[in-house]
Amino acid sequence: MFTITRLENTPPESIDSQIMQMVVDYVTDISMVGIAPSNPLYPLYQYGVGHEVHQYMQAMDGSRGFPVELIVALDEEDPSSVSGYLLYLPVQGDAQACAVAYMAVKSNQRRRGIARAMLQKMLERYPHAELACFVNKVSYFEAMGFQVLGVRGPQVLMNTRDQQTDGLLAVLDIAPIYNSVEVRQIHAYLLKQHGKRAMTDAEKQRDRQLDQMTRQARLYVQQRLN
Repeated sequence: MFTITRLENTPPESIDSQIMQMVVDYVTDISMVGIAPSNPLYPLYQYGVGHEVHQYMQAMDGSRGFPVELIVALDEEDPSSVSGYLLYLPVQGDAQACAVAYMAVKSNQRRRGIARAMLQKMLERYPHAELACFVNKVSYFEAMGFQVLGVRGPQVLMNTRDQQTDGLLAVLDIAPIYNSVEVRQIHAYLLKQHGKRAMTDAEKQRDRQLDQMTRQARLYVQQRLN
């Protein structure tokens, strides 16, 4: 079993580190790029997405000037063990609305209702919720009360209502992360490890996959809404 807890402030290091490990482990699932482990660029996105999630959690202290909230699922037998997390952003100007930023459940804890319980906890507070997911996850979220609204890049935009909120959603600017010295160092290391040709091919592979997922999402939504 598990317990669901909503954190009011920046999580303690013990929880933060477990969430960061899940980001690293499941970056393919939670990243909008959907980068595959076989792609040489994979470590770069592990760092980039991880750094983004970490910054969101640090922003829970109010230092960034916009609200961030976190729900965690803890193992009932071992309350120090995180089974899943849900990071979401309340909408400014609409007290009922929020948007899911990142969510993951440990692979050995899935199919136990953890994701559903975390989302229900969020919806108790913010019934007008939005998220974006890949096409293969749409039916999963439909079963939890979300409906297809449109397309956001390579993902399908879903909402608990038939329209988006009119409020303001503040998000992190992630460009500085991918322009940082750390990312350049990771890229230089990968370039040295794999070679220029392999890295160029990796970027082309990523771009082709993104184009394919974007076309798939557009076609899916077109078929669903027409």
